[in-house]
Amino acid sequence: MTVMQTTAGTLAPNATRTDICSAPPRRHPRPDGQDQYTISEVVAFTGLTAHTLRWYERIGLMSHIDRSHTGQRRYSNRDLDWLDFVGKLRMTGMPVADMVRYAEMVRAGESTYLDRRELLESTRRDVLTRIAELQDTVAVLDRKISFYGDAGRARDTEGTR
Repeated sequence: MTVMQTTAGTLAPNATRTDICSAPPRRHPRPDGQDQYTISEVVAFTGLTAHTLRWYERIGLMSHIDRSHTGQRRYSNRDLDWLDFVGKLRMTGMPVADMVRYAEMVRAGESTYLDRRELLESTRRDVLTRIAELQDTVAVLDRKISFYGDAGRARDTEGTR
């Protein structure tokens, strides 16, 4: 899985849609084809804990992670991209159950594009609502800060008379 955006206008009429990273691609530590990262390397790259990575796999938030011949997990650049996207979803406040549902839809393929879009649009509306609430909160804080600044200046002015 990777952070997804469907290419649209660049396709020939009968071409298959392709998912690409929605943001400019991050530089991966290793080039594709040489991208086999241990769980400790992924911990260092992402800031997630090994426990969290295993949990993501267990609940279905991560697709199948390749294993070495000794059974050690081997993550790819695509896995790093997916974890980056999951981090963005976490920042939106999306419930884990919805993130898992989204991951399941991605694995199900193109037939779920509409459902995925609806889930992301709903999440976007929630984020915009939270941003508006935070902007209102900042405005209240600014008024209070201004009030206390004015009160402090008035006090200082009275003290110098």
